[in-house]
Amino acid sequence: MPHTVYFLNGPNANLYGLDKSGTYGSESFASIEARCQAHASELGLHLAFRQSNHEGVLVDWIQEARLHASAIIINAAGLTYSSVPILDALLAFDGPIIEVHMSNIWKRESFRHHSYVSKAATGVIAGLGQLGYRMALSATAELLEAQA
Repeated sequence: MPHTVYFLNGPNANLYGLDKSGTYGSESFASIEARCQAHASELGLHLAFRQSNHEGVLVDWIQEARLHASAIIINAAGLTYSSVPILDALLAFDGPIIEVHMSNIWKRESFRHHSYVSKAATGVIAGLGQLGYRMALSATAELLEAQA
């Protein structure tokens, strides 16, 4: 039975690719999801790839992951810098947690330099665009294999 990984994306991630000159590149969110699903399949992972603009929905999914997932990959987007409820939910999860960001958050506005998610994260990948998403999946697969 393959490991299930929840890949959770926060507010506005669904807008990736709409501003081709913007911070997040030209690839659409749907295309990024398709690439992630294909890579997860190659790695032998079952991927639940989700996006919400609502903090409580993300908290609900993190809590759900406690029963249904072996690992969480999360790009909490703007909630990274403000959400104690997401942190608390992540701290209650026992498996690996990878925090991922499309942009390098440390090269952006100073308020983005503090992440609540990082306190719960096993590791952080930032600034590599959609490549970082695939790297997060690869790292998660290796972490889960090491646990077996």
